[in-house]
Amino acid sequence: MLVGVLALQGAFKEHIEVLHKLDIETIKIREAKDLNGIDGLILPGGESTTMGKLLNQYHLLKPIKHCIENGLPVWGTCAGMILLSQNHNHLQVMNIEVKRNAYGNQLGSFVKNKVIDCLGSDPFPLAFIRAPYIESIGDQVEIICKLDGKIVAAKQKNIMATSFHPEITNDDRMHRHFLDMIENRF
Repeated sequence: MLVGVLALQGAFKEHIEVLHKLDIETIKIREAKDLNGIDGLILPGGESTTMGKLLNQYHLLKPIKHCIENGLPVWGTCAGMILLSQNHNHLQVMNIEVKRNAYGNQLGSFVKNKVIDCLGSDPFPLAFIRAPYIESIGDQVEIICKLDGKIVAAKQKNIMATSFHPEITNDDRMHRHFLDMIENRF
């Protein structure tokens, strides 16, 4: 299995480290040709406006959108969730509307443990850094996790999005869940 990680800005190194610990081959996605042969794609957290500009500058926006629309499993964390959403002018492939910086600024960062059914019965550490949340969902979107009444993780066919940053915790279950999505074709 080969998983691509968008490596223009943000927490791509952290995702790659988790995947390497799971013995998963990775490739940094920096050009359209890097998308060839990947089995899944992670869009990391970072700064969504900057990432959107870089996707355009490096001519990656249309090729990534095409891959996702043709069934490539993709997971967006934090800023990656914003890139996937319908209400922000980036990829617009997931039927969700997202509120940016919903949990405040960098100083408002926090971790909260929560049981996520698809990850088992042990609480999972949800790390929020200037995180968004999903304000509304549309057709075919399944809610994976809510925190204090706000949707912080969802799935739509081959697309998964999380507000939080699993790559900065010591718990690899969300990465394993994404790998299962790839292996089982969602």
